[in-house]
Amino acid sequence: MPKFSLNVLQRCVFPFTQADDPDIILGAAFGQDVALTRVGNDLLVSHLDPIVGAVGNIGWLAVHVACNDMAASGIRPRWLQLLVLVPRLEDVDLLEQIMRDASRAAQEIGASIVGGHTGYSAGLARPLVAVTALGTTAGRKPVLTNGARIGDHLLVTKGIALEGTAILAQDFADVGLKLGLSEAELEAGRRVMAEISVMPEALSLAGHGVTAMHDVTRGGLLETLLEIAFLSDVGIEVEFSQLPIPVIVSRFAYAFRFDPLRMISSGTLAVTVTPERVDEVSQTLEELATPFAFVGRVIAGSGVHIVRDGQTSHFTEIRCEEDELARLWALYPRDG
Repeated sequence: MPKFSLNVLQRCVFPFTQADDPDIILGAAFGQDVALTRVGNDLLVSHLDPIVGAVGNIGWLAVHVACNDMAASGIRPRWLQLLVLVPRLEDVDLLEQIMRDASRAAQEIGASIVGGHTGYSAGLARPLVAVTALGTTAGRKPVLTNGARIGDHLLVTKGIALEGTAILAQDFADVGLKLGLSEAELEAGRRVMAEISVMPEALSLAGHGVTAMHDVTRGGLLETLLEIAFLSDVGIEVEFSQLPIPVIVSRFAYAFRFDPLRMISSGTLAVTVTPERVDEVSQTLEELATPFAFVGRVIAGSGVHIVRDGQTSHFTEIRCEEDELARLWALYPRDG
């Protein structure tokens, strides 16, 4: 789901999240998807993520999306808390399905649901699920968003615009048919949902010289790279022709007229790697059978430079409030 602008966050949110507790190692900070707090001799890693831009499989998706953010820090999620709100008191079958799907996702990940809250609100047009994921470092050093360094190589796993394509195939099938997609293409789009988790590759790469990792969520790959560049005080150069854009994603992007670079894409991991560890990282991903592509480098400067057909576009402005999937929800509203 889209966020408020960075300006609003800096003015209305972050000033009220400061604390003097010495056990807070990393608190609320823009672009950092986890908090780190000292508990005894260990560090607790936590993350919260809401899902409101989906209906089908929302419980399963919400668990995987929250756990992806923790996994991108190199830490395995162990415990989950769920907030589930449905639009009406009568939506008990929907509630049960959401919980059933969330439980299935937790089992796939190896995490346990330990609490939360369920309810209903007439102010909702569709369900809302928020998941808090927690785990401990157990002596491992978390990988944060601000670690990219000049000279690092940039890789992207699987492909871009994965989650957005899967949600459109699931929740906008009627629109897709009107826009020229076939039933076979809609089914292919729905199958993309199976690629949403980044846990195996993220947890494996954490010990192989990666300097920054970020799963690609709202705002797409472009927003993700802007955050890495901003927090790391570097620039990032991307060769557009090297970007892995699955054929089915291109088909949906053409039909729905969305920009794959700006489409939500849980299942995609953006990783910066030191030059001397490129071969090692490549071998790790090959052993996991995880598709990947090296698409650029970390350079001096700021923002993201997209090189396409010999022309370079330079993006510097972080726009948390913009999101292609949210735009399509507004363009093609659902009844829930």
